Amino acid sequence: MMNVEQPDPCGIEFLTAVYEVDGPEKEARARAERICLDQTIEAEVDLLAAPLRANILGRVEQIRPRVGGRYEASIRYPGDLVGKEHSALLNLLFGTSSLRGGVRLLSFTLTKGLLASWRGPRHGTTGLRQAVEVSDRPLVCAVLKPLGRSPDELAELAVQFVRGGADLIKDDQGLLDHSFCPFNERVARCAEAIARASAQRGRPCLYFAHISGSLDAMRERAVYAKRVGATGLLVAPGLTGFDALRALALDDTLTLPIASHPALLGTRAFADGLAPAVLFGLLPRLAGADLTIYPSFDAGYRMSKEECISVAVNSRQPWAHLLSTMPAVGGRMGVERIAELTACLGREVVFVLGSRIQQHQRGVVAAIDDFQMMLTRSV
Repeated sequence: MMNVEQPDPCGIEFLTAVYEVDGPEKEARARAERICLDQTIEAEVDLLAAPLRANILGRVEQIRPRVGGRYEASIRYPGDLVGKEHSALLNLLFGTSSLRGGVRLLSFTLTKGLLASWRGPRHGTTGLRQAVEVSDRPLVCAVLKPLGRSPDELAELAVQFVRGGADLIKDDQGLLDHSFCPFNERVARCAEAIARASAQRGRPCLYFAHISGSLDAMRERAVYAKRVGATGLLVAPGLTGFDALRALALDDTLTLPIASHPALLGTRAFADGLAPAVLFGLLPRLAGADLTIYPSFDAGYRMSKEECISVAVNSRQPWAHLLSTMPAVGGRMGVERIAELTACLGREVVFVLGSRIQQHQRGVVAAIDDFQMMLTRSV
């Protein structure tokens, strides 16, 4: 179970962040002490009077060695510094430290009182499964691409996806509002086509329309998308900010499931920076994403097998009142990877099928159908 910390004996709420820092141990401890300053006052400790030091500064709780000569540093921050927004949380966790080398944020925990102000996913894994009427296997998501196709061409492609058995369909992240493929026309055509094809096959297929942009534009697009029949929203928080995703997730006039896309987030992950478990797992879930998309291992991206699994674990393990977020892995996905990935990630996962299924010799419908049959055999 994901650890939810209790406040200290005096009832004080706090956040604990775990960082990986370069060694040896003496240097690791010095780096950890520097993080305490960077992430709070961003100045030297002499600037603060003694009472303020106790109430403001982060405190190193533990230093322990990791493989490869690096060290793990656990730092506790006062709960009053967390704030109520994702931006404040991120700034406290890694704001100034992101500018330094040799530091990586591995994880974080909040005391129960602080976590109470975060609602998390509205639908979660169970809600997504209920919406598509699938309970016993991984889900399949097909992607409307490539960029350059017209609304009519994408709508026809969507129909083939549904006929093949896709559970979810999402816009490619490159699809926004283009002269050759206007947002309103594309979303209306695709939503109508998916609804019609879903009714014909007798089972729903969710459609996630990509709405990333300024917050005002996103709200306008989200309202329109819902009105014309889109049944989900796709947001890239690396482009828009996590607070924008959270604002949509909290909007009781929308209530659509939201998928988080990793565009631009890779610049902050791996080596130094934010560990994938945090960037693709904890943060989207805290913001309210029902689905978090990220690259699989051995797919041409900087993602190890261990990191890929860690995202799935942090997306769905118990975390107080927060519903689970469904992990969705992609990256040149084919039937030959199903057994390996289901063995690693289990059945509570979505497989994202991109351009490769459009290269199948027998066509898109057959490609998805083959994928579904292999899934059924693997679970």
